[in-house]
Amino acid sequence: MASTDTSVKEKTKAKLDLAKPSLFSVIYMNDNVTTMEFVVASLMAIFNHSEDSANALCMQVHEEGSAVAAVLPYELAEQKGVEATIMARNAGFPLLIKLEATL
Repeated sequence: MASTDTSVKEKTKAKLDLAKPSLFSVIYMNDNVTTMEFVVASLMAIFNHSEDSANALCMQVHEEGSAVAAVLPYELAEQKGVEATIMARNAGFPLLIKLEATL
């Protein structure tokens, strides 16, 4: 009779150590050309702000020079920033959107 190898192998569990994604601020910058109406409309269309919060952010951009439209994971922040930039260019506005890492 042939001998059989009956060694035991332990199953190991893979440990997933997933960190939360880094967050980035999507920042609207003030300029002298982009209308306040357009800023409000883009905040509502792209970032789903209510009319009241979009108006408040628009005033902050106008008075302080910039305002944070949203804080999102990088890929989503980049996508929303590009959407807002394309919307502005299609309407003939030079609106500048910045992304900034949050701490």
